[in-house]
Amino acid sequence: MFVQFDTSICATDCSDHALIVATLAGDECAFPTLVQRYQLPLYNFIQRSLRETEWANDVLQFVFLQLYTSLPRLRDTLYSEHTNAPLKAWLFQVAWNRCIDERRKQRSLLFSELEENDERDEFSFISIIPDGDPQPDIIAEQQELRVVLRKAIRHLPSHFRSVVMLRYTQELSFGEIGRLLNMPENTAKTYFQRARPLLRSALQRAI
Repeated sequence: MFVQFDTSICATDCSDHALIVATLAGDECAFPTLVQRYQLPLYNFIQRSLRETEWANDVLQFVFLQLYTSLPRLRDTLYSEHTNAPLKAWLFQVAWNRCIDERRKQRSLLFSELEENDERDEFSFISIIPDGDPQPDIIAEQQELRVVLRKAIRHLPSHFRSVVMLRYTQELSFGEIGRLLNMPENTAKTYFQRARPLLRSALQRAI
């Protein structure tokens, strides 16, 4: 599933920016170090979005290809004197957009009953809620609650729904969410706080 690199001679504690600069300077293990650093969280995010291993691997390869071809721009803009936006947010944005494109192409086969229209704001987050590992005696109850929670997330306003997904599934900071969704950090935090009681109420009504 993942590509393994020998990064033992690389400074794996280097910053992302230092690794970008080193890659562009010809360091052969700098880029593999970046890949090793982010491939697992990216893959988990993509897999939860698509729930299809083959597609997830394709999207993951696309993301790192985009990263490699974008290194000069990232070196000069992502970490300029005017911004210190993390590479992590950029990578997840690329993955996010690619997953949406992939789901659009495949939506006649996957989760078609949950897709409401073609807009990005209607991207269904039901597929990325982890199943967990319930005990046999509570499987039925958990499944019922999962259905309720999924419906509640689907019916959140689109801007709330996006923030909830990124906060819960990737544990991004509100600053990272804001950069990813092009909104102020405080706005992302406010949306999350307003969404939580809506989800809680939906669960309480079902209990």
